[in-house]
Amino acid sequence: MVTARRPVALVLTGAADTRLLAEALPTWSVRSADSLDGTAELTDPTAVRILVVRSGVPVGPAELDRLPRLADIIRAGSGLDGLDLGVLAARRIRVHRNPAPAADAVAEWALAATLSLARRIPLGHAALSAQTHLKTGCLTTPLSQARVAIWGAGPVGRATARALTGHVAQIAYAARPSIEPGLPQIPADELPGWADIHINALPHTPGTDRAFGRPFLTAAQQRRPLLVVVGRLATVDLPACIEALDNDALGGLALDPVDRQHMALLPRTTVPRNLLVTPHIGAQRTDVRATLDQWVASLAATLAGSAIGEAA
Repeated sequence: MVTARRPVALVLTGAADTRLLAEALPTWSVRSADSLDGTAELTDPTAVRILVVRSGVPVGPAELDRLPRLADIIRAGSGLDGLDLGVLAARRIRVHRNPAPAADAVAEWALAATLSLARRIPLGHAALSAQTHLKTGCLTTPLSQARVAIWGAGPVGRATARALTGHVAQIAYAARPSIEPGLPQIPADELPGWADIHINALPHTPGTDRAFGRPFLTAAQQRRPLLVVVGRLATVDLPACIEALDNDALGGLALDPVDRQHMALLPRTTVPRNLLVTPHIGAQRTDVRATLDQWVASLAATLAGSAIGEAA
């Protein structure tokens, strides 16, 4: 007698609570793996029906060839970077994501980063760590006089505007046809000459690839703005931004969406800079994690039930 294989839900480490998922899928096997590189960590990759991923994980033809029965990908967050959407669509693999729960937490990080850069705290800390006292180099203007441009009017962009309201003089979004009516907008090509602070909340698409690069920096250099990045790192030309920071054409730079694969891109010098870098912690708040873990488990149970119905 041949026993039917149990379908598998594969969770990449840190993407979801495997205990909750196992409770939601009592007739499935819930397994975890550090990555999709190779199949050594997978007992039977052909049984994987649901894949739960974290940010920055590449899922393209090579990975999908190892998971031939994959039907659904769950992304407990907002980013789709790393997912080859064209290939996924062609193979009829559904992608599910939930950006809303993390928006306020990411906005909280953006506020903290903006306050930190505006008071040049990273510069002062880096200088003291290098045994240099830069008190006069940390002289700043009031944050309350600053004009802020927000690039991206999704859940994170809108939450960041709410978090900054009351701390700054003006807030405007980079104008796009898709922005909901009523939000203050300024044409994108005018923002570099208008804003003192830029909040980059953009997804990575062909149109936003390295959008914050040399042309932007040249247009903005007279204002020496602060750049706070809560969107995807690929929307930033990092070497150009570091060069602008060192040349005083950029007043400060804060980067949160730094995953493990980005670490080699970070500057390794000991030059004191008004630079704040964190390991993609914007959404790392207990309430967000709990909400997303419950959402993943509930969604997976629904998908599993649909799969049973389709099979019948």
